[in-house]
Amino acid sequence: GDHVLPVFTGECKECPHCKSAESNMCDLLRINTDRGVMIGDGKSRFSINGKPIYHFVGTSTFSEYTVMHVGCVAKINPAAPLDKVCVLSCGISTGLGATINVAKPPKGSTVAIFGLGAVGLAAAEGARIAGASRIIGIDLNANRFEEARKFGCTEFVNPKDHDKPVQQVLAEMTNGGVDRSVECTGNINAMIQAFECVHDGWGVAVLVGVPHKGAEFKTHPMNFLNERTLKGTFFGNYKPRTDLPNVVELYMKKELEVEKFITHSVPFSEINTAFDLMHKGE
Repeated sequence: GDHVLPVFTGECKECPHCKSAESNMCDLLRINTDRGVMIGDGKSRFSINGKPIYHFVGTSTFSEYTVMHVGCVAKINPAAPLDKVCVLSCGISTGLGATINVAKPPKGSTVAIFGLGAVGLAAAEGARIAGASRIIGIDLNANRFEEARKFGCTEFVNPKDHDKPVQQVLAEMTNGGVDRSVECTGNINAMIQAFECVHDGWGVAVLVGVPHKGAEFKTHPMNFLNERTLKGTFFGNYKPRTDLPNVVELYMKKELEVEKFITHSVPFSEINTAFDLMHKGE
C-alpha cells in the first residue's frame, strides 16, 4: 500500500558511499545499464514465451507491474499525486540537485545553465529557488528560450549568434565570469565552456551531462590555478531513499512547481507517441 518512486540508482544504506554524507554513489546499486537482471540471483523477473525480458536500469517501469531491489524504491508522502511526482525520479531531481546541492549558488549570484532540456530547466529552477539574481540560459535552440523564463531564466545566449567563444561572451556579460555554471548537455565543448566561463577566485562549474565514451576534457591548468572549481554530480547528489521524500515535500509545499515540466500526458498504450514527441523536442 505504500506510495513509492522507483529510481534508476539506489541506496543500500550499508556501503561506504551510503554511509558517507558526501556521496550518493551506492556501491551495490548505482546505475548499471548492462546488468539487466536482479542482483540476488542474477535472473530476470519477466519473460515472454519462455524467453527472458531484461530489466532496464533496474526499474523496468514501462510495465504495469515490476519487481525492484528494495534499495531503489523511495517511500513518499501518500498524498502526493503520483502522475506528477513521478518525474522527480530522474531528470528533474538531477538538475535541481546539481544546482542546490553541488553548485550551491549564493543569494544574488549569477548562474549560467548550459542546455535547456528538462534537466537544464530543473537546474534553472534550482538557481531560482536558491535566490540567484541572474540566470543565463545557453542553448543552440532559440525556441526553448521563452519557455525557460518560467523556470527562472532571465537572459539567454545562443552560441550560433556569436563569432567568439561562449565563455568570452559570458565573461563580457558578467564582468569577468559567472559565479556558478551547470552543464546539462553531455557535449564536451559545452563542458569546457561551462568551466572556462566561471569567474576566477570563486567560480564553480558543475558537470551533469554524460559525454560519449571517447570524450576528453581539455583546458589549461591555469584555469584551476586561478581558483576556478570543477565538480561533477550524479543524480544531483541526492540519496534516493533518504532525500527523494524531501524533494516531494518541496512540491507539496508549492516551493517546487512540477506541473510546468510536464508538456503531455498520454496513456500507456500510446507510449511510442511519447517517444516520438521527445525525439522531436516537443
